[in-house]
Amino acid sequence: MVILKKAQAGTMQSSDLMVFTEPSDGLEIIIDSTVAKQYGHLIRAKVEEVLDRMSVTQGTIRIKDRGALDYAIDARVQAAVLRSQGA
Repeated sequence: MVILKKAQAGTMQSSDLMVFTEPSDGLEIIIDSTVAKQYGHLIRAKVEEVLDRMSVTQGTIRIKDRGALDYAIDARVQAAVLRSQGA
């Protein structure tokens, strides 16, 4: 799957995150998190897991995290990717 258009999902409230998608030639994940030093690698792993499950091969995924849990990361990334497809 390829990211076709800009989309977003989520909020900037505490314990949530915003996910922004946009088209690009490769697959890039950019994470800005208030807990990046402690959990950045786990956030990236969860995002990669969701993208792999959805077969996303091209696009830029920007994450602005405020301490979201795994289930929120999963749901927000999935919603943003689906919105980027026009769904």
